[in-house]
Amino acid sequence: MARYRISGVWKDENDTIVAYAFHTVMDDSIGLAVKKTKAQAIALLEINGNSAMTWVWNYLRGGWDTGETVTVVNGSNGKYLRSNPDKKVTDNLAHLIDFDWIAR
Repeated sequence: MARYRISGVWKDENDTIVAYAFHTVMDDSIGLAVKKTKAQAIALLEINGNSAMTWVWNYLRGGWDTGETVTVVNGSNGKYLRSNPDKKVTDNLAHLIDFDWIAR
């Protein structure tokens, strides 16, 4: 059983998320970001017992906050990751840091 935080995303030219910044949660720390493709992310979260949550930078406090639970959803175009679709722009996957301009 593994726990993860997702702090950012990479998007393609159509603004579709194609990769995620995954951090492994350990007993006393959280690992550095590792880029996972959409397929890799889905495979990780489909392992029984694995879980992920968004990880959102809190500008007021200057630290990371745990956001929403991320799950695998089977949509009309196949599987994808989804956080709570509550329209709260600060913690949904589409509104996380866009790492595309930082690292490919």
